[in-house]
Amino acid sequence: MVFRFWFVARKNLQVVRSGERTNTDGKPVSNIILLSISDSDYSSLRPHLEYVSLPNHLVLHEAGGKLEFAYFPNRGLISLVVVMKDGKTAEAGIVGNEGYTGTLAAVGLSRSPLQAVVQITGNGFRVEVGALQNTLESAPHLQLMLSRYAAVRSIQVAQTAACNRLHDIEQRLARWLLMTQDRVDSGSLPITHDFLATMLGTDRPTVSLAAGVLQRKKIIEYTRGAVKIVNRRKLEDSACECYGVIQQYDGELGLKYVRK
Repeated sequence: MVFRFWFVARKNLQVVRSGERTNTDGKPVSNIILLSISDSDYSSLRPHLEYVSLPNHLVLHEAGGKLEFAYFPNRGLISLVVVMKDGKTAEAGIVGNEGYTGTLAAVGLSRSPLQAVVQITGNGFRVEVGALQNTLESAPHLQLMLSRYAAVRSIQVAQTAACNRLHDIEQRLARWLLMTQDRVDSGSLPITHDFLATMLGTDRPTVSLAAGVLQRKKIIEYTRGAVKIVNRRKLEDSACECYGVIQQYDGELGLKYVRK
């Protein structure tokens, strides 16, 4: 079964189908925030939308560095990562076509403590931070949507921190795979055990053991460089409560997961 983000009609939320909007170069828009804002606000932002490819491992923002662009993915997956002085890393959140990176820029801040790095190849649009901030002065619906998303993502970060501290690796792995599938709309995820270890703040052998448990239960299949989800319902049963909490607050943005 495939799970997709679809639009839910909520108060103040406009519904526009993927591909009905483009940037000035004619590139179609699939990012949910860009499809959800009012026509007038989108018209104000449209001249500043630059289409970009998002190849695997591309660093969009360095931790502690100046935010130069906000990125609105059409597809692919971006990880938000905490980087320690010794080089160790742990994921704080993920962004797909439901959101954007550079959330602090939307509230006037110029730096972020998190590194943003592409983990699954995709594409999308970027906007210079200065242009975004200027546009927000006369685009109240865009400001509302960006602020809502920033608030929901802060909940995701907090829930992820609690999850990494309190839940076992099998539950955390299941949660991460579910969240990733929701955003990339595919049952086959091009990820390695080394990458999963980095994202979950543990080591490769630990991830391999947890993946082996899920594979023996016929929930996933692991091949070199990819994980295939073969039983979504059992994977949900294997995840901790954190997945449901995060999914619930995604719904506050007017987003809903629908089985197709």
